[in-house]
Amino acid sequence: MSHLAPLERQALCDTFDAVGPGAPTLCDPWDTADLAAHLVVRERRPDIAAGIHVPPLASWGRAGRDAFAARPWPELVALVRSGPPAWSPMRVPAVDELVNLPELYLHHEDVLRATAPGPVRDLDPALEAALWTAVRRTARLGFRGVRVGIVLVAPGHGRYAVRGPGEAGTAVLTGAPGELLLAASGRMRVADLDLSGPPEAVAAVSGP
Repeated sequence: MSHLAPLERQALCDTFDAVGPGAPTLCDPWDTADLAAHLVVRERRPDIAAGIHVPPLASWGRAGRDAFAARPWPELVALVRSGPPAWSPMRVPAVDELVNLPELYLHHEDVLRATAPGPVRDLDPALEAALWTAVRRTARLGFRGVRVGIVLVAPGHGRYAVRGPGEAGTAVLTGAPGELLLAASGRMRVADLDLSGPPEAVAAVSGP
């Protein structure tokens, strides 16, 4: 399924073209220009991208991202659309699928759901299957701060126990793989899921 990341990239860029550079995103206070610049920096300027994770480089990172965000919108979208440069390991199809597909999906939803509640598109079954793989790979890290049992259920794909039950019991999150990935990446408030289990466990997962 090494074609899925390029397809999601093109779909995201089509959405960028449709909404323009000043549209809201779930990554507040970023608008679409900031988000597109983030994607370009992440793939093309690792020196600038380091500012996300290394506090002493935060100012450098913001300045570099802002410089890309200020570029003409068609030029910026074209940089996102063209993908990683030839020297990047992310240019390798298998790495592209592993590293970029979840990132592109999540940021595409960041744009789509900023102005519309719930899912706004039907995902290809192959994409859903790939996102389920991403969920199982990342959920433990994504839910690391939640101290209750967590089980993820994607009908037609499987069941994954993130953590065994704690004193408050276990929360069961049921939904499509893409919705579960949104929840595991800190986007629970926009994820279309059914939550079940003891009230204390459900509250711990769903947040305030």
